Amino acid sequence: MTLSSPLLLVAGLLVTAALAWAAVVSARRRTAALAAAGVAMAGGRRAYLGAGLTIAGVGVLAIATAGPAAMVPVPRTAGTVILAIDVSNSMGAGDVAPNRLAAAQRAARAFVAAQPDSVDIGVVAFERGALTTARPDADHSVALKAIDRLRLTGGTSLGAAITAGLSAITGKQVAVGRDGETPDIGYWPSATIVMFSDGQNQGGDVERAAEVAQRAGVHIHTVGVGTTAGATVQVDGYHLQTSLEEEPLTVIAQTTGGAYHPASDAARLDGIADTIHLRLTVSDEPLPLAGGLIGLALVLLTAGAALTVLRSGRVI
Repeated sequence: MTLSSPLLLVAGLLVTAALAWAAVVSARRRTAALAAAGVAMAGGRRAYLGAGLTIAGVGVLAIATAGPAAMVPVPRTAGTVILAIDVSNSMGAGDVAPNRLAAAQRAARAFVAAQPDSVDIGVVAFERGALTTARPDADHSVALKAIDRLRLTGGTSLGAAITAGLSAITGKQVAVGRDGETPDIGYWPSATIVMFSDGQNQGGDVERAAEVAQRAGVHIHTVGVGTTAGATVQVDGYHLQTSLEEEPLTVIAQTTGGAYHPASDAARLDGIADTIHLRLTVSDEPLPLAGGLIGLALVLLTAGAALTVLRSGRVI
């Protein structure tokens, strides 16, 4: 238990002790006076029950004024979430209306809106390279603005998306070595990456990057944006056929302990926030006890006053 004002507790207990001492002295004097007059005191110790309850009420009230609080474990959704959004040219395909990128942006905004303030959210835009457009922040408006700024460009590198997400989580550059060497970035069990992509990977060591995330305890949920039938997209004057590739997205999710979420239409994308469940963390939070103690004090004071009135006709 913690106290916000220990000095108030000391002062209150001193007042309570003074009242108790005064009550004992008064009772002894009264008993002695009655004995000297040859009168037996009616009720014995029960005659002082009202005063005792009143003093006990004052003591409890003194504890309440000190602001006591108990630390209790509270499970809650907390941690860091990085939204990694594919901005490659293939995300301009219209098999998910109005196009894949616009649909992913709408789903990402809905996901951000569904998260509590205890979750820090960052945004990474990726194509052949990746760029952190918003660092993790409890101010979710920063993430929303970063999502709105996304524009189509370049190819796709799922490996770069993972390492950029891990860089945003750790606050330092994370990269897989040219020889496939994977770095040790520590353990980040409260961090999650949510990746929106059509899965068309054109570079980067996806498996090694996923292994780095897995060892760090970072779950990656992948959201497949597009359809397996695909659509034609125009890039630099050329018409290219593009379709959703689910296998790499599934491998990433399975490797890191996340889940793959197919979203072949806008309606499924809009509900993606309800299908991705972040991990719960348990933290100790203060539970104020003053209210309950004040209630107990009022009960004791009322009972003490009632007994005193019934016995003597006086409140004190």
